[in-house]
Amino acid sequence: MKRRTLIPGIGAAAALLLASAFRPAEDGPQPGDVTYSDVAPILNRHCVECHRPGEVAPFSLIGYDNARRWSQMISIVTQSRRMPPWKADHGFGEFLDENRLSEQQLQILKAWHAAGAPRGDRSKEPAPPKFTSDWPIRKPDLILKPARPFKLEAEGDDVYRNFVLKTDFKETKWVTAMAVRPGNPKVVHHVIGFLDASGRSHELEKGQNDGQEGYVTFGGPGFIPSGSLGGWAPGLRIRETAPGTAFELRPGTTIVMQVHYHKSGKPETDQTQIGLYFADKPVEKPMRLAWIANPMIRILPGQKEQKFSMTYPVPRNITAYAVMPHMHLLGRLMKAEVELPDGSRKPLVRVSDWDFNWQLNYVFKEPIKIPAGSRIRVEAIYDNSSDNPHNPSNPPRLVTWGEETTDEMFLLIAAYTVD
Repeated sequence: MKRRTLIPGIGAAAALLLASAFRPAEDGPQPGDVTYSDVAPILNRHCVECHRPGEVAPFSLIGYDNARRWSQMISIVTQSRRMPPWKADHGFGEFLDENRLSEQQLQILKAWHAAGAPRGDRSKEPAPPKFTSDWPIRKPDLILKPARPFKLEAEGDDVYRNFVLKTDFKETKWVTAMAVRPGNPKVVHHVIGFLDASGRSHELEKGQNDGQEGYVTFGGPGFIPSGSLGGWAPGLRIRETAPGTAFELRPGTTIVMQVHYHKSGKPETDQTQIGLYFADKPVEKPMRLAWIANPMIRILPGQKEQKFSMTYPVPRNITAYAVMPHMHLLGRLMKAEVELPDGSRKPLVRVSDWDFNWQLNYVFKEPIKIPAGSRIRVEAIYDNSSDNPHNPSNPPRLVTWGEETTDEMFLLIAAYTVD
């Protein structure tokens, strides 16, 4: 996957469209009425968590000078709803931290840029949020990383590198969250934390022995994991598990940090870290992950709207806490819902405008009780036509399940506990 720039080249028609985007609505905020004191609360709430020094975004939006410098960019990407990143359809499921701007907030940002990004009365400006740690929640209870930086070649296929991180706990630890700090955001696409209670990952690392930390696999970590701590991708907001729940980390378990690298065109190095947060109160139910996948997908060349679906039976009473859809570049839509034993349906998540750049985890506002005998239905649509600007193949080719960015996936990851 090639990372896209925020402002692509635009033609005359697109320029006219953008010009209209800078004209405030007659019934909305007008240029001259809006100052930075109106804009700052929006940026502080929705943007600066990523747009700050040391984070994954390419520039900071903390403070007036930074916001003024990027006011045109802010107006363009918010009007198109490319920013802030939030892909789940509003109203199909209810989620915590819904990072979506209201129409009024969109009008404020547009009017502010149209007025020349005025500062106004400084005394009315809210203080920028304070981040007490370089980590998203707070300093983790345990930080793990490879002993040496990993060297990545300039060009070629994507790399799935598995870094073997040994632990030496004498008792079971309960993990409420796994945070990730990519060492080199330019090449780190996503990270998954697998658990290895068998020691197989150590054997795989010794067997590969290519002079670098870890080992390479495709299609998983190379062994059957004893569990998982979840994953991370840019834009994903880290949130601790619900009270009384956590992921179980038993003594002697090795954590395998799988990093998906996408090469940048020049040699790079990376030393990504993971941080673990441990429960400080009794845990009543272990958190688990269901990997609902259809590896039999065959996406035919030229198909603009090819649909696939699958049904996942629920054998026991469970409580669902979050879902994370996953597709690659041909994905256009994914929808998941629960069909209850009485035939009624309950929405889980729907992403109608899939973007491989933003693989987000959606935490339900209220955990969802799913009784035994229910079915989780997942549907996905793919566009393998020449009209798809994200299609990596020209002309289009047959695409099947695989780990490469140019392959495809049909996957929904659901976090749940057994009642």
